[in-house]
Amino acid sequence: MRITRTVAGRRRRAALVATTGLTATALLLTGCSDSDSSDAGGSSDANGKITLTVADFGQFGYKEAGLFAKYHELHPNITVKEDVTADEKVYYPKLLQQLNSGSGLADVQGLEVGRIKELVDTKADQFADLSKVINVGDWVSWKEKQATTPDGKVIGAGTDIGPMSLCYNADLFKKAGLPTDRKEVAAKVAGGWEDYLKLGEEYKKNAPKGTFFMDSASAMYNAVVSSNPKQYYDESGKPVYKESPSVKQGWDLAAEAADKKLSQGLAQFSPPWNAALRKSTMATVVCPAWMAGQISVNAGDGNKGKWNITTAPGTTAANWGGSFLGVPKSGKHVDEATKLVKWLTAPEQQAAVFKAIGSFPSNKLAYDLPDVKTAKLPYFNDAPIGEIYAGEAKSIPETVLGPKDGVIKDTISTQINNMEQRGTKPDDAWKAATTAIDKAIG
Repeated sequence: MRITRTVAGRRRRAALVATTGLTATALLLTGCSDSDSSDAGGSSDANGKITLTVADFGQFGYKEAGLFAKYHELHPNITVKEDVTADEKVYYPKLLQQLNSGSGLADVQGLEVGRIKELVDTKADQFADLSKVINVGDWVSWKEKQATTPDGKVIGAGTDIGPMSLCYNADLFKKAGLPTDRKEVAAKVAGGWEDYLKLGEEYKKNAPKGTFFMDSASAMYNAVVSSNPKQYYDESGKPVYKESPSVKQGWDLAAEAADKKLSQGLAQFSPPWNAALRKSTMATVVCPAWMAGQISVNAGDGNKGKWNITTAPGTTAANWGGSFLGVPKSGKHVDEATKLVKWLTAPEQQAAVFKAIGSFPSNKLAYDLPDVKTAKLPYFNDAPIGEIYAGEAKSIPETVLGPKDGVIKDTISTQINNMEQRGTKPDDAWKAATTAIDKAIG
C-alpha cells in the first residue's frame, strides 16, 4: 500500500482484504528491497537472461501477490527485482535527481499521484509513451488522464486508487451509546462532514474515558478536499488554494474539530498513532481503500471484530491517493519493461494485489472479478469492501491536479497538526501554512 501513503494521501499504506487467509506480516511496510543491491536499471548476461528493476515506495503489493515470481514463470529469461524506498518523501527527490542526471534510474519507476502533474509538465520526454501499449479506456475515466500530456502521451499506467469510506470502532460506538450497524452509521453522516462532526459531539458526551472521536483533524481535512474536483489549482495551472472552497471547508472543519477536542491530534502513521490504534483510543478513522490494512495491522488481533466500515460522509465520492508505473526512456530494456508494466496493471494482476494487500484497482475491468467483487474484510465484521469501494470508484469526479499538490497538502496538514497538538490559533496556523507554501512553490 504503498504505504508510507503520506503525500497526504498515500504514501503507500497497505489495506487488508481478506477474501483468503492473509497474515498481518504480508501487510507490514518494511522498506526493504528484494535485493541488497543499490544498483539501478536492468541488466542482461551472455545467455540473454534479463533482470528488470522496479523502483517504488512503501508497498505496491507485487511481491506479496507473488507477481514477480509468476512473471518469471511466464518469461523464464526475465527476472524482476524490486527496490523499495519506505518513504515517498525520500523516494521522489531521488527520482528527480536521477531524471535530471539521466542515470541511476530503474527500468520501471513508481509515480505518486501527488507528483504526477509535475512529472507530466516537466519530465514527460524522459518516459516511454504507454498510450499505444495499454488500453486507456480500461481504467476509471479520470485515472489515466492524470498521467497524460496535452498531446496524448501517457507516462504512467495506473496502479491503484483510494476511494473513500469511514472506518469506525463499533465497540467504542456502543459504549458511547451510538449506533453500530454500518447502515445506521452511514445515515448519521449522510449530510456530509458537518454531520460527521455532529456525530463526534454526540460521541464526546458519553465517550469512554481517554478516547477521542477521530484520530486526526488533518486526515479529515484531506478527505474533505479529496471529495471536490477543484482543490489547489485551477485548470490553467494557477495555484488557487487560498481561495479554494474545498480548502476553506476542510480547514474550517479541521479547526472546529481541534477546538472542540474531537480529535486525538495524532499524525497518521506515527508511533503514537500506531499505539492509539492498539489501545483503542480513537473511534473513527477516515478510510481510503488502503487504510484498512494499517488499522488491522496496528490495532492487532486483540481488536479484531471491534472495527467496521461504512460509506464516507456525504453523497460525493472521493479519492485519496493512487500511483502509476512509468518506464524511463534511458533504460536498457525499455521494450521488456513496458511489457512488464502492461502486465502488472492488467485487471487480473490488479485484482491479485487487492486480494493480497487491499490496494484498490484503478483498472475498472477488475471490479467484476471474484477477488474484487465479493471481497469482504473479516477483521471489520465482514464489511463488503469490494462492493463499497467499487461503488465509490465509479462515481469519483475528475480532479484538477497541480504540480505541487503534494507539497501543499503536506504543509497544510502540518499546520492542522499544530492546531491540535500545540494549540496554535487557526489564523496563525493558516498564515504559517501559506507562507511556507508560497516559498515552496515560488
